[in-house]
Amino acid sequence: MAEGAAEVPAESGADGDSGVSASERGVAPIKAQYRTTKEHFHEYLDANRQDKAHGETEAEDPNGSNLAEPEAKRIRLEDGQTETGQIEEAATPSEKPQRRARGQNKGRPHVKPTHYEQNRLCPSLIQELAATCAFGDRCRFLHDVGRYLEMKPADLGPHCVLFDTFGRCPYGVTCRFAGAHLGPEGQNLVQEEVVARSANLPAVRNSLDRVLQQQLRKRQVHFERTEKALRQLSQGHASAATTPKATAAPGQNSHNAQRDLAGLGTDTPPRSPVQTCGPLTDEDVVRLRPCEKKRVCISSSLLACGNLPFRRICKRFGADVTCGEMAVCTNLLQGQMSEWALLKRHPCEDIFGVQLEGAFPDTMTKCAELLNRTIDVDFVDINVGCPIDLVYKKGGGCALMNRSAKFQQIVRGMNEVLDVPLTVKMRTGVQERVSLAHRLLPELRDWGAALVTLHGRSREQRYTRLADWCYIEECAKVADPMPLFGNGDILSYEDANRAMQTGVAGIMIARGALLKPWLFTEIKEQRHWDISSSERLEVLRDFTHFGLEHWGSDTQGVERTRRFLLEWLSFLCRYVPVGLLERLPQRINERPPYYVGRDYLETLMASQQAADWIRISEMLLGPVPAGFAFLPKHKANAYK
Repeated sequence: MAEGAAEVPAESGADGDSGVSASERGVAPIKAQYRTTKEHFHEYLDANRQDKAHGETEAEDPNGSNLAEPEAKRIRLEDGQTETGQIEEAATPSEKPQRRARGQNKGRPHVKPTHYEQNRLCPSLIQELAATCAFGDRCRFLHDVGRYLEMKPADLGPHCVLFDTFGRCPYGVTCRFAGAHLGPEGQNLVQEEVVARSANLPAVRNSLDRVLQQQLRKRQVHFERTEKALRQLSQGHASAATTPKATAAPGQNSHNAQRDLAGLGTDTPPRSPVQTCGPLTDEDVVRLRPCEKKRVCISSSLLACGNLPFRRICKRFGADVTCGEMAVCTNLLQGQMSEWALLKRHPCEDIFGVQLEGAFPDTMTKCAELLNRTIDVDFVDINVGCPIDLVYKKGGGCALMNRSAKFQQIVRGMNEVLDVPLTVKMRTGVQERVSLAHRLLPELRDWGAALVTLHGRSREQRYTRLADWCYIEECAKVADPMPLFGNGDILSYEDANRAMQTGVAGIMIARGALLKPWLFTEIKEQRHWDISSSERLEVLRDFTHFGLEHWGSDTQGVERTRRFLLEWLSFLCRYVPVGLLERLPQRINERPPYYVGRDYLETLMASQQAADWIRISEMLLGPVPAGFAFLPKHKANAYK
């Protein structure tokens, strides 16, 4: 028996919070010696808590309302079914049906990272510019470095990730680890050898150029290819625009194979971030045909989504393909920095794509042409699977499945202006009992889609039922020869093997990677990994290091990294270690009961309380600011 587990007796009985039977439906089958009750679970954590000095950092609203543990969601039931599984009689007319709980905590506190730094230093002093501040006396930031240092909170640690990695920290005195690189007179130190070595490393790509941002905001960007494609579609010549490219002989070149990319201005960066020299070959001037694009996508079988630091974690564990978070096309066309940040690509992402969301052919095609000119990606994905109301009611996401005319124009238009493969991510349909994917797949193949990823649930289902892999198998046959990737409920290598037996070309993993990013290693090595709590903490430590590199090491960067870490911990707590399970593997729809792990850290990582997630973040990023509050964005909506 593991250390610590013996101190908490396993109890079972009539108590509603007591240990559950391993055979209970929807509950992970944990060994009896580790199961416990909710009260004993929290007593164990309180008794073994090593740092009691941060008791005031409980996840509480500044107004006094406790936000530590949100109320559990009601399980969505079948028509006429009670929570005990019995079929009830028809409700009386006076009884109102219960409203279905949604998957987001919409009332959660939303505090920007800038809130925790009221007195900020002027950027002209941080960047050590020779020129004085352009705003002069009107500048709203501090210009007295000594005064800033007096008000600045204590450092969070003795080592700065940016200084150790790149030899210089661009945040200077504002860095929350500034003691590692500030000289005796407050100057920012530089490690010349490390700087010279890091200068040869490839940089993060797909940043928004300032000149391009101004042109987008002033609407000075011209989209000639988009206008031509939309004219052809409106005149009913869409098939003539795509068919010759698919049937042309390999040696036949179209007169418009090389298009004029004018319209972004002379200061617009080229599409490729690396300038090359040498002889001009056909590969440089001949545009890929749709059949050639498909071969590019088939080469990998795994796909993971998330922010850039999380994708780096997935790549380390063996993910083949990564995809950026969903970006709204209208926001990209407006030059919003926050939206363009979703397109950034780390050098370790050898096969990388971006996902676009939109409802209209003109904006989606313009956005595709813009990205085709300015960023470096291997494919562009259309999001036709987003179920949230904000997107659906505007005609995007899942709503495109019911708007076949607009859907066709979007796919044909984007495929016309892109030089990389165009893929589609979709669900089985909108309504639960009305599947649409099998009818759309042959049309998508004809419209020019290179690959389709199918999530085995409808919009109405969300995550309340298991993914329908039998339907995915039928769709794989209908889509042939276009490759179809399957998605849904993959949390082990057995799940991945069963998914591949359905005939899909590959699998996409999203939620399973959030619960256990080492899932990619398990699939590659065909084994269950009983990863220890210390190894899991090192994974989180790597994430924080990647986050500080990506978002910065000042107060804003630290708190942004902490927020994304806490969101991830709200998923990680659902993972049950392999050594604690009676039956392998854990299923993604099984709720972990209260249990005491093999050590204190393993038990702490199993906590469902936001206050305990905050304590884990403090182990890695130091104490939280005064008045800090956190509530996860999503509630669990996949159990039973």
